[in-house]
Amino acid sequence: MSSTASGKNGTWRNWGGNVSAHPLREVAPASVDELAEAVRGAAEEGLRVKAVGTGHSFTSIAATDGVLIRPHLLTGIRHIDRDAMTVTVEAGTPLKRLNVALAREGLSLTNMGDIMEQTVSGATSTGTHGTGRDSASIAAQIRGLELVTADGSVLSCSEKENPEVFAAARIGLGALGVVTAITFAVEPLFLLTAREEPMPFAKVLADFDELWAENEHFEFYWFPHTGRTNTKRNNRSAGPEKPVGRLQGWFEDEFLSNGVFQVANWVGRAVPATVPAIAQISSKALSARTYTDTAYKVFTSPRRVRFVEMEYAVPREAVVETLRELKAMIDRSPLRISFPVEVRTAPADDITLSTASGRDSAYIAVHMFQGTPYRAYFTAAERIFTAHEGRPHWGKVHTRDAEYLSRVYPRFTEFTALRDRLDPDRLFQNDYLRRVLGA
Repeated sequence: MSSTASGKNGTWRNWGGNVSAHPLREVAPASVDELAEAVRGAAEEGLRVKAVGTGHSFTSIAATDGVLIRPHLLTGIRHIDRDAMTVTVEAGTPLKRLNVALAREGLSLTNMGDIMEQTVSGATSTGTHGTGRDSASIAAQIRGLELVTADGSVLSCSEKENPEVFAAARIGLGALGVVTAITFAVEPLFLLTAREEPMPFAKVLADFDELWAENEHFEFYWFPHTGRTNTKRNNRSAGPEKPVGRLQGWFEDEFLSNGVFQVANWVGRAVPATVPAIAQISSKALSARTYTDTAYKVFTSPRRVRFVEMEYAVPREAVVETLRELKAMIDRSPLRISFPVEVRTAPADDITLSTASGRDSAYIAVHMFQGTPYRAYFTAAERIFTAHEGRPHWGKVHTRDAEYLSRVYPRFTEFTALRDRLDPDRLFQNDYLRRVLGA
């Protein structure tokens, strides 16, 4: 087990650059036993413990001034059970590596978020999701998990073993223990056909229910200061594979969506008055395209332009009205928004603190380019989202506290009671958890 100072001058920073922390030390366990030893040692010293993956959360959910656990040595597949159609994977495994390894075995996760840089434990613990009419978040695909609790013991849980822990720990926020392994449901590798095309914002809202019902995975990006969107419909395909050509993919996904978009945001940040004109150009840049490829390659996209993000889940039936209010707010304000607004959906699930817990949900994500003031925009957007009983993504910027969250999560006290039992001394506490869960 290695123990090192954290980053430059002992500072840890997240991917978005909006959160930093100064842990006393970092620990990189090479086994579950070493991780349990690190947890017990921190408790004896009176130090708090947090685990961090790749730092893709925009909240301070992983920040600590105590012991920061890096799981990058806990990687790889432990076991594939083809009878049960499950895979057990070490918690520090990046989703990207898991997808590639599963594909080699002819297997796949059912659904994915739009990036795959995160570790499996970081992605699930914060409720990372994609979009789906019937298929839910990555955490909803969990069939079992293993975690080290505050007393250093190793706890296994599933629907049959410690089911009350399983109900909550799939999206545990790092509050119940340190996840060391996850067992996911998998299925035979499959293809998706993606149909991407521009569509007027007004038409998307008018036809939203139809677009959602007719497609397994529907999402769209609306460009503020315009009436335009780019829509994406993913549906299963019998093939054959027809991936985006290498040159076309580079031009559209790298040159336009990352390279030119990066430059456009630099200009917009320096001269905000240019943003509406840039938005008009950006919204016209991507043309319609259809392609068929391995599922994870269709679900995910490269994200090289850094940003800060807020995302809320609202009841699916409220999404159209919420978006209308968001557009009206932006149109009448002096705000200049250079990033598109992303809209996705998820079916209800049974995870205690999932943003889709107990209700069909729609996700609305607002972004600002890294280094651009974002608080005025996010504050105004959050006011709209919370008026519709929105639930903030646990890993994205928000200002909600335990009082608010206890009202929008019917099972909130179930989670906090379990936390009291598993971590009575708050070994895994930090400022963020104190705010969202209470003392």
